[in-house]
Amino acid sequence: MRELNIGGLTAKFPVIQGGMGVGISLSGLASAVANQGGVGVISAAGLGFVHRNPALSYLEANIEGLKEEIRKAKEKTRGLIGVNIMVAMSNFADLVRTAISEKADIIFAGAGLPMHLPDFLTPGSNTKLVPIVSSGRAAKLICNKWTSGHNYLPDAIVVEGPKAGGHLGFKKENIEDSHYSLEEIVPEVVKEVSYFEEKYGREIPVIAAGGIYSGQDMFSIMQKGAKGVQLGTRFVTTEECDASIDFKMAYINATEKDIEIIQSPVGMPGRAIRNSFIDKVKEGLKIPVRCPFHCIRTCDVSSSPYCIITALYNAYKGKMEKGFAFAGSNAYLATKITTVKEIFSKLSEGFQSAMNGSAAKN
Repeated sequence: MRELNIGGLTAKFPVIQGGMGVGISLSGLASAVANQGGVGVISAAGLGFVHRNPALSYLEANIEGLKEEIRKAKEKTRGLIGVNIMVAMSNFADLVRTAISEKADIIFAGAGLPMHLPDFLTPGSNTKLVPIVSSGRAAKLICNKWTSGHNYLPDAIVVEGPKAGGHLGFKKENIEDSHYSLEEIVPEVVKEVSYFEEKYGREIPVIAAGGIYSGQDMFSIMQKGAKGVQLGTRFVTTEECDASIDFKMAYINATEKDIEIIQSPVGMPGRAIRNSFIDKVKEGLKIPVRCPFHCIRTCDVSSSPYCIITALYNAYKGKMEKGFAFAGSNAYLATKITTVKEIFSKLSEGFQSAMNGSAAKN
């Protein structure tokens, strides 16, 4: 298994831990993954809740919370620490500036196209920039924009397929369409990116995400041209994950039928574990009164059945009757609480076994 190079930074194990909010991937999980040689990622979503401060507004607390989580993670590891920041967040720019000033190793930006992300780099900054896309077309648009406007190439590109947990960059009718599967879109992105690699003489590793769970999954998608993978769901049921035990148990108790597509208040489909809260939303029993946070630009409280940030925060705290758990398509495979170290060991074993099996066939 080869190391993963992202703009001169090296992850010994080609695994990025997906950013999961609210509060699911904070400094605890991120530092544990980094200590195993992967890239640990802090989610910037909802930190104003997690680090609530009566003296600060929600958005101000979000910034202070991000500073604290990055600092705590860096105290626990010498490995790579990234931050996931959704483009749709109303204070996206402030959070990006904060991540750069706190010397986060990498910024991962999705939930919208981060067309102007290089604008925020400062002289001497070593923070790497990685957009999250769901198509070859989006990867090409970003590469063209960044090179023409900033003379900057993405340091890597994450391709997220429709089996991912949380908000999905696909229309609902395309989620089950095989033409939009990760196995189809990874080669498309690799092809688009190769043009820029050849033109500028620089590697842009493509990282596959969404529905990857095992070492076999890793090997298979890397055979399609990916240089690494991003896993979120697999790390939820670990001791080091920052979520409550009740959140983790929602994964362990889930069956395959419990994992479904919902419509999020932010205007995107999302994959979550069905529970009583989601059932009540379907019945029209959840109606917000106001929006005190204005955290997502695309969220319209007047037509939303609930506040997404509040629901996710409640779930993080274990109040599942007042929220729900986003999860990838393979969440039901979790059967126990494990450790990050054990997951890396199993991924390595599974990858090696798949590679040996492939070699034997050839």
